[in-house]
Amino acid sequence: MTESTPLAQLSAAGVSIWLDDLSRERIASGGLQKLIDEKNVVGVTTNPTIFAGALKNGHAYEAQVTTLAVAGASVAEAVFEITTDDVAAASDIFRPVYDASGGFDGRVSIEVEPGLANDTAGTITQAKQLWAKVDRPNAMIKIPATLAGLGAITETIGAGISVNVTLIFSLARHQQVIDAYLAGLEKAQAAGIDLSTIHSVASFFVSRVDTEIDKRLIAIGSEEAIALKSAGGVANAQLAYQVFERAFSTERATALLAAGANKQRPLWASTGVKDPSLPDTLYVTNLVAPGVVNTMPEKTLDATLDHGVITGDTVTGSYAAAQDVLDRLAAVGVSYDEVTAVLESEGVDKFVVSWSELLETVEGALEAAR
Repeated sequence: MTESTPLAQLSAAGVSIWLDDLSRERIASGGLQKLIDEKNVVGVTTNPTIFAGALKNGHAYEAQVTTLAVAGASVAEAVFEITTDDVAAASDIFRPVYDASGGFDGRVSIEVEPGLANDTAGTITQAKQLWAKVDRPNAMIKIPATLAGLGAITETIGAGISVNVTLIFSLARHQQVIDAYLAGLEKAQAAGIDLSTIHSVASFFVSRVDTEIDKRLIAIGSEEAIALKSAGGVANAQLAYQVFERAFSTERATALLAAGANKQRPLWASTGVKDPSLPDTLYVTNLVAPGVVNTMPEKTLDATLDHGVITGDTVTGSYAAAQDVLDRLAAVGVSYDEVTAVLESEGVDKFVVSWSELLETVEGALEAAR
């Protein structure tokens, strides 16, 4: 790692760089280790879309699929075995990072089945199953920030399991997620669990916010509306950091931190630009703050390495300007609550579709192997 690269500067500014991708080819080829060694990558996130793509496009799974087919595994059982094996292997690669960072980084996330997004009890059960199967301290279980997910977050944290809360779009939901985390820590404390062993990140989505807002701004079409294009996503995330700062300075939070608990770090997700007219490092350089995670697709990672300009903290002094952006969006007729509700619903639906593709891919592979 070269200290003068933009990625090194980003790390030095307090941003943990996680890769938003995982495949067995990447694990087996040494590509994942190379990203740690050369590009400051200190964690990995996965989701159903990523696994669907990896299984559809790679040959590294053929031997395991054949073994599972011979054993008579169902499609669901095969998916569970394949995905947890990848996460366990990646966790082993990242274990030195985990140890060196005191558990903050070196993390590999695996998501509960998206069809459980509105099933609190089902989410809790599967979160515990995934945690036990991967059996690595640096794993994280991804739970979506739906209303049903909030209770699951509390129970899973309360059981001593580290959680990556995903699909957060609104500031109000972010606050609810933090409250669910704190409630989980209190349950864990009451159960005698060492709070220092529990970690969590709150994945706040960025580019999808701009996509939905910009669609509405274009439909409105006024000069004031068009001037606000591609400003909402960054402003929303900057204000999410303010929510984080305030939430972890309360009496409730500081008492838990004094007992050894960790803050639930904000994680910037969906940081690849969707609009090709935008700078490809927009959601990296404008969201630099101490103690955050930025999970990037490899294309965004490479763009940042090549030409990212890191100027230090671009978040903590931005709250008034960010709030002004949201106020102006409301003034031209963009409903913040409507936008974030649509995004949450669409986010779950997209993962359900990807999960169905994953099941179909594995079913086809099992049939072929048999």
